[in-house]
Amino acid sequence: MIQRRFSNPSEDSEEINLSPLIDMVFILLIFFIVTTVFVEETGIDVNKPEAASAVDLEKQSILIALTPKGEVVYGGRDIGVNGVRGLVQRLTRDDPDMPVILQADKTVTTERLVRIIDESKLGGAQVVNISTAN
Repeated sequence: MIQRRFSNPSEDSEEINLSPLIDMVFILLIFFIVTTVFVEETGIDVNKPEAASAVDLEKQSILIALTPKGEVVYGGRDIGVNGVRGLVQRLTRDDPDMPVILQADKTVTTERLVRIIDESKLGGAQVVNISTAN
């Protein structure tokens, strides 16, 4: 014999299933993280010279800073002159048109600046620009 149990509507607790809501929040979180544009900074302030012909670049670029002490800084750490070529090779592998922007202090010698430009070109950079103050 089969027993049937009849439930009383007052006995059933009505609960809201939050699983789809939590899933949707995580999907939105992942979407916003993936679509966020990350601004890359060199990690050091450089006293740049002024230029009358300054132009803003709007695409992704490799920012390298040259300090008055002669340090070559990328991402907040000193990579040295010898690290520029490898860095540019690695970062331009997927996008060969990605420009290198040098943020050189006004006191940096032309010899040092030309050496960094040469290392960037040897690393595969098609465009090397020097950033100036606006």
